[in-house]
Amino acid sequence: MEKTKIMVQATISEGMDKVWDYYTNPEHIIKWNFASDDWHCPYASNDMRVGGKYSARMEAKDGSFGFEFEAVYDEVEPNKQFSYTMPDGRQVKVTFYELNHQTTVKVTFDAETENSIEMQQGGWQSILDNFKKYTESN
Repeated sequence: MEKTKIMVQATISEGMDKVWDYYTNPEHIIKWNFASDDWHCPYASNDMRVGGKYSARMEAKDGSFGFEFEAVYDEVEPNKQFSYTMPDGRQVKVTFYELNHQTTVKVTFDAETENSIEMQQGGWQSILDNFKKYTESN
């Protein structure tokens, strides 16, 4: 059975080098990797190579809920794209396009079956919007 693909994207008013760095560097990831202000990302690590592991802790600031987001890289092309597979077998592809000193980040991911497509798309889009806000303001 073919998995449902969901796509989110944002255009950041910054050049490719900064956008790539802010998206992949753990010192920046912990500052934007959450969907709303009542959540945070206290920890992230990123071994950005084929076979390398990405890990980020996302949790509610009040401590009521949290989870580890983990994945293993399948493909890495710096300043262009990367893809990874999550422990449940779902795949994600992130692509970067630069035009006129603006960089579009496009994320396509396999849907999971527990939450609605709209909820998943909304959550991932909120995180990407938070990334855009953080990157443009620093």
